[in-house]
Amino acid sequence: MAGRLLAAVAMAVVLCTGAHAQTYPSRPIKLMVGFPPGGNVDSVGRVLAQEMSKGLGQPVVVENKPGVVGSLAAELVAKAPADGYTLMVVAGAHPVNAAIHQSQPYEPVNDFTWISMVTSYPFAFSVRAESPFKSLKDLIEAARAKPNTVSNGSSGQGSVQHMTAELLGYAAGVHFLEVPYKGEALALPAALGGEVDFVVTTTTLVVPFIGSGKLRPLAVTSAQRWKEIPDVPTVQEAGGIKDFEVTSWSGLAAPHGLPEPILQKLNAEVRRAVAVPDVRQRLESFGGDVHATTPDEMKAQVAREVARWTALVRDTNMPRL
Repeated sequence: MAGRLLAAVAMAVVLCTGAHAQTYPSRPIKLMVGFPPGGNVDSVGRVLAQEMSKGLGQPVVVENKPGVVGSLAAELVAKAPADGYTLMVVAGAHPVNAAIHQSQPYEPVNDFTWISMVTSYPFAFSVRAESPFKSLKDLIEAARAKPNTVSNGSSGQGSVQHMTAELLGYAAGVHFLEVPYKGEALALPAALGGEVDFVVTTTTLVVPFIGSGKLRPLAVTSAQRWKEIPDVPTVQEAGGIKDFEVTSWSGLAAPHGLPEPILQKLNAEVRRAVAVPDVRQRLESFGGDVHATTPDEMKAQVAREVARWTALVRDTNMPRL
């Protein structure tokens, strides 16, 4: 008797979930962005929201909740109902936050349902045009000869850019001097003005300065050369560091426990949206490579990056925030 009751309850849950998925969405969807308006992550979110509103038949409304490099929005989403009406644009800072912060009010992988990656882009190591460092090997050798003297203008402790420089130093067996600034917008002028020896920034930011001859790019952090600056070698090519690859990215997530039919509907909608020529063109204009993934592929990438950055923090005795 008890077995029949449990089976009936399970069937009722399945039928209820299926019916809910068929009617989803029946009201506006909130898309949380953990960064201020106008930045790359926010821009990706707004382009997606506009197109997904068309496909889903309900408004997808962007809500900015900046704070702690995206962690404030992640906390709110992790605690939200898993009904498909609260989504989040996640950035490559998410796994870095998990590694650099001593504690967080959510588990960085398993407290979320991962929907799809949307766009990714590498970083570039660059120096001012007058720099004596003509190559990445020059930079590394100088740091090896005089530890903690070759300075990196970072975008702030715990930023992906900062961690990328730390990863290079660890892989090459050298120590750079970190000089933190409040974001790329301040770190780049410091490099141009000679306050610091090099800078790690998104490729889109440095392309105009490379074209004008004010910056010399030493390497890109992608596994292959980047389409915007194809003459610039990868870190592996320029520095001889095997398997070095760092990309930042944006993608969509929801609270853990999102019903499978709703997850599949949202994944399909992201795929449809990024395939629209105008949408793809706008997303590419932000400097990224546009591509959707399966939920499992996105979860696996986030988990790998959490593990990588956590290991770097541990192995280098990096101070945690």
